[in-house]
Amino acid sequence: MAMALVLASGSRIRAELLENAGLSIEIDPADIDERAVEEPLLKAGFSPEDLALVLAEAKANDVSERRQGDLVIGADQILAFEGERHTKPENMEAARRQLLAFSGKTHELLSAVVISKDGEAVWRHVSIARLTMRDLSPAFVGHYLAQVGDIALSSVGAYQLEGPGVQLFEKIEGDYFTVLGLPLLPLLAELRKLNVLET
Repeated sequence: MAMALVLASGSRIRAELLENAGLSIEIDPADIDERAVEEPLLKAGFSPEDLALVLAEAKANDVSERRQGDLVIGADQILAFEGERHTKPENMEAARRQLLAFSGKTHELLSAVVISKDGEAVWRHVSIARLTMRDLSPAFVGHYLAQVGDIALSSVGAYQLEGPGVQLFEKIEGDYFTVLGLPLLPLLAELRKLNVLET
């Protein structure tokens, strides 16, 4: 049986990025408790970069253990702001508070991607983007959240850069794909090295 390329994520945008790049993938989301994996690492003082890598690897390994012979891509994204790690907002009020806290300031998105085979990581990478929000009025934030609805709760920053969320920003330093949660160019380069893609 031919080796499959598997995405260990239910993320619509990650799947679209890979498919738009011409890859034929299977989607098989990992079944891990991310907060349980994170808890001891946070207590041990792991950096956001290390956290993102550990979570991406846990997802890739979880799926690749049951998909022997296949190449599995695991990804994770962490938002770091003023020394704190942020997760997806629990509700619209949390999203509103978070966006107002980010207003006029810079935060970082750390996107990790790992390739695993037979339950072991064979490649790891982290890319970082720095995003500066413009000064946002409470009224604008309210209108923005009303426009996008619950989709704001599906990302760590409460925004989707590929949609109306781009209006929140003054400056972005880093790779567009990193912001979307999958460092695509380094991943494609590695897949070429692994002879999955044509060189």
